[in-house]
Amino acid sequence: MARMREKNLDDETVAMIVEVLDGWSGRLSWEALIASVARRTGRLYTRQTLHRHERIRLAFTGRKKASSGQIEQRHEKCSPELQISSDRIARLEAENRRLAAENYNLLEQFARWAYNAHTRNLSVEFLNSALPGVDREQSGRPRSFESHAPNEAAKVTRIAVPRRVSKS
Repeated sequence: MARMREKNLDDETVAMIVEVLDGWSGRLSWEALIASVARRTGRLYTRQTLHRHERIRLAFTGRKKASSGQIEQRHEKCSPELQISSDRIARLEAENRRLAAENYNLLEQFARWAYNAHTRNLSVEFLNSALPGVDREQSGRPRSFESHAPNEAAKVTRIAVPRRVSKS
């Protein structure tokens, strides 16, 4: 019997998974991460689904490298408040390393885009031009472009075309 497909990962869920990875302590594996995500979200995602998202993949590999380089340190007995503070500091440092890596990757991507734009003679003015407006009218009824037409002879009526329905 085939397993039901889980809901697609949205930005909020990806951010939650990355936060889980930032605060991870102990041995990290995809199976352990999947179990942790299942406990938090109630959804059982596959390794392939998690690996497909770049933020999760980078956070996982970064955390894996950080934990493999560390020797398990034995914590001396200390107060619970100090332990909580220590855990929070470790999580924030991991988040800081991950965000620095994400920032570096975005800067690399920007440099690549700038080079490609330069080789195609795209000007800064063209690259900074505003995006076209979004037409939020109903697609089921015809719409006239009276407000956009400079005179009566230039009026055009749009023909309604059915939209493709995605299977999400």
